Amino acid sequence: MKPINRNRVFLAACISLVVTSMTFAIRAGILDQLGLQFDLSDTQLGYINGMAFLGFPIATIVGGLLYNLLGPKKLMMIAFFSHIIGLVMTIYAGGFWTLLISTFFIGFANGSVEAACNPMIADMYTRNRTAMLNRFHVWFPGGIVIGALISKFMTDFGMGWQAQIAIMLIPTLIYGFMFFKEPLPESEHMETDTRLNIKALASPLFLFIIVCMTLTAISEFGPQQWVERILGNSGANPMLVLAMVTGIMALGRYFGGFLVHRLNPIGVLLMSAIVTTAAVYSMSIAEGGMIYAAAILFALGVCYFWPTMIGFTSEYMPKTGALGMSLVGGAGMLSTAIWQPVIGSWLDSARQTALDSGMAQEVAELAAGKATLGKMMFFPLTVAVLFGILFLFFRKKLEERRVPQAHDMADVLEQTKGS
Repeated sequence: MKPINRNRVFLAACISLVVTSMTFAIRAGILDQLGLQFDLSDTQLGYINGMAFLGFPIATIVGGLLYNLLGPKKLMMIAFFSHIIGLVMTIYAGGFWTLLISTFFIGFANGSVEAACNPMIADMYTRNRTAMLNRFHVWFPGGIVIGALISKFMTDFGMGWQAQIAIMLIPTLIYGFMFFKEPLPESEHMETDTRLNIKALASPLFLFIIVCMTLTAISEFGPQQWVERILGNSGANPMLVLAMVTGIMALGRYFGGFLVHRLNPIGVLLMSAIVTTAAVYSMSIAEGGMIYAAAILFALGVCYFWPTMIGFTSEYMPKTGALGMSLVGGAGMLSTAIWQPVIGSWLDSARQTALDSGMAQEVAELAAGKATLGKMMFFPLTVAVLFGILFLFFRKKLEERRVPQAHDMADVLEQTKGS
């Protein structure tokens, strides 16, 4: 049997995550083109965006339940074929409904990547799970940088949205070939009894983290997915803002291991929520060059949300296994799916109100974007309060790097009472 090469497996996982993030970036860059070609409102575009976020949690739920049975290799083959189907269908889409279905396939592929790779990496690097998950998730913002720059370049040179979708087939074929070729490791350091995984989900700590994940995800993806529509008339280049934000996020995650070990995951999450709240508020009032300063603050705020939430679940609630990690990720994307059409309707409503008051079209677009960002600020503000509560609960444990034996809330309570 061919020996397992962890570096190659990790590289293949990173390339698959690049494809996932490129789908987000390029879709954000072509929203205007889709709206014009198919005569779609922002609310309809919101439903199309939402399909990517709806397919994701369905895949993570199914993948999480079947991970112990199928293993990561078969899940990655499902991801590969779903990406191919979704991308090709999008290229040949004829309107709202075909875009809706094709975007769902892409979202399902993205969720399958997370369902397979998060537990696989956590199991391969059991001594530094959160640090390696942060390093893996470097390639989500990294891929968004790649996708945003490709989208801007191709748009500037007059290339249509179909060509921008087609370019993603190249890394898709690469990661599909690599996963087909490389043997993947068996689970050795995680709970692989699905019945025990399901039982562990009843932990109050797990349910609390699920609620928090729904808020951290929309705090990150809400502004990012609507960057073109919200900032298009602000005096800043939306795709450059997106590339800058995600570039900073990639650097932060790459060096995130030090911060996670220094502050502990709870401290990192609380700090992130506070900074994100300040950043989204700043973006809602900034204009011109100040948009870039607010965007840098936003990048620093949301940088550690997603991988640290997954890592927190793996380290503090290990009995939930692959299922727990998949469900946390799925909850984040499901929340984002639900809020996408709502955000679109906020934009439509605020724009109409501005136009009715006598504003010119461009001024109305800017006013609508600012008003929508002002509403989005309450997502990170709420989660900051929740992480503050969690921070206070663990205050006697903050001098420790983590609580490795905290299998569920009962264990945590026992440790807290014993200190």
